[in-house]
Amino acid sequence: MTIMSGPPSTLTPVDSGDHPDPLAHLVFVSTTVLRQALDFVSNVLTSDDQLTRQSKSLPGSTIGKHLRHARDHFILLLDCIGGNGPYIFSYDTRTRNTPMESSLSEARIALADAITRVKATAALAKLDQPMTLNAITPFPQTFETTFGRELWFAGLHAVHHWSMVRVIAGEQGLMLPD
Repeated sequence: MTIMSGPPSTLTPVDSGDHPDPLAHLVFVSTTVLRQALDFVSNVLTSDDQLTRQSKSLPGSTIGKHLRHARDHFILLLDCIGGNGPYIFSYDTRTRNTPMESSLSEARIALADAITRVKATAALAKLDQPMTLNAITPFPQTFETTFGRELWFAGLHAVHHWSMVRVIAGEQGLMLPD
């Protein structure tokens, strides 16, 4: 599977019987989106330099930064739901300048780990598990949410960042399928 290819409908399972419940659907979508990034770093990128090359169109952006940022949303959610309640978290507490931003091998490891963790954590979680999200918008906000809603958001958020990765890849002369 290639990163950001095809309409969203191509990411659905062949038969809805393959994924009998909504949480299984979200896990399928989340792991598919993360596999797109893993496929990209494994089969399209050829050097660490491509992860760190600054975008001309998106100032301050690199492929590595977008991959890390999108993965972080999954990991922050999974870290929270995998602990003991109350389940309170923030997407704003991310670590920057991590090894996956500058090393293809580290990016592969980090993305593969995220896929494994989505599958393992979601198997133990409840779709409607209440959670509290703290956010800066730029004003401090607190939102009541659920694990299912946030897993959906993490996937949607990743797709948004894969589109920026596609722009930066194009600047580097990398041709990706439609």
